[in-house]
Amino acid sequence: MTASFASNPQDSRGRLFDEQESAFRSCFQRDRDRIIHSSAFRRLKHKTQVFVEHEGDYFRTRLTHSIEVAQVARTIAGALGLNQELVEAVSLAHDLGHTPFGHTGEDALDAEMKAYGGFDHNAQAIRIVTALEQHYAQFDGLNLTWECLEGIAKHNGPVALPHPPALLDYNLRHDLELHSYASAEAQVAALADDVAYNNHDLHDGLRAGVFTDAQAEQLPIVGPAYAEVDRLYGGLDAHRRRHEALRRVFGVMVEDVMRTSAALLAQSGATTAQDIRDLGYAVVQFSPELWRDLKVIRGFLFQNMYRAPRVVVQREHAAQVVRDLFEVFMSTPKEMPGDWGVQSSNLPDTKACARLVADYIAGMTDRFAQQEHDRLFAVR
Repeated sequence: MTASFASNPQDSRGRLFDEQESAFRSCFQRDRDRIIHSSAFRRLKHKTQVFVEHEGDYFRTRLTHSIEVAQVARTIAGALGLNQELVEAVSLAHDLGHTPFGHTGEDALDAEMKAYGGFDHNAQAIRIVTALEQHYAQFDGLNLTWECLEGIAKHNGPVALPHPPALLDYNLRHDLELHSYASAEAQVAALADDVAYNNHDLHDGLRAGVFTDAQAEQLPIVGPAYAEVDRLYGGLDAHRRRHEALRRVFGVMVEDVMRTSAALLAQSGATTAQDIRDLGYAVVQFSPELWRDLKVIRGFLFQNMYRAPRVVVQREHAAQVVRDLFEVFMSTPKEMPGDWGVQSSNLPDTKACARLVADYIAGMTDRFAQQEHDRLFAVR
């Protein structure tokens, strides 16, 4: 049953460029489909989550992460009576702006871009879906609905000042009301992201051997999950035992979001999607108790996974690759191949050149960034 505060495609604020709507797909379904068929979405297949892609086929990439987020988000949205097509579209698009090499690549690119307004992956996602995808005859970008663009820009809450340049540029043409909270659907996408990465980072860290099952069993939520599996299935082999435990961790997080958010929505008195935006606080949340436990888990992962020696070595190398590429392309923009190099000849100033270089590097996969680095530095 659809809630009154759900986003209704028939009430959409529309697209920047008017289009005839589909006879058999809602506007939010079309958003989702355009995202799936975009070049940027395909490139997520070879972009790092934590472990670089050549380490093995079992570790998550940005693509598999985005699919997992969308699955979790649809489940939560269905339970709360929200629009599942919109929540899926926002979930699938939320990481489109990520650089190669995960947050390490973003941090390195942001540092290089400090003098030119910085780099932010959420703002870059908006830039991708409004300008950099260039396939349609009538417009640049994907011409997504206002609600979908709002969700991509604000799924983590109101955007703090000063607004990232990539986001500000578009917002001047199409006001996304960056000061307010987004729809409940966008908020679900944000929490689904937290659920997905908390669960799969535990899984990937265990598989990679950067910490052990015995260590994980000391954590809140995780320890009781292992204990329940042992009670129900004594003597289970280690692989199945781990899987059964982590799927229970997953379930605890999802059920907590559903229960907590349902109560917050009921208490809010909201009767329309706009009411949700006007509340001034997020209505899709973890309970305080679960949030406290998740902070313990995140602290453990930070120390034992993100700062594991092999990961630190990868991070240092990745940051150097991004720094080197930025410096070369800024000093010699025509080293960028094809249309990228051609565009660099017609830019008005250094700031515009830096933004073009950032667009080019941010769009790279891990593999291509390394190949470009090898091409430029192999004989230097």
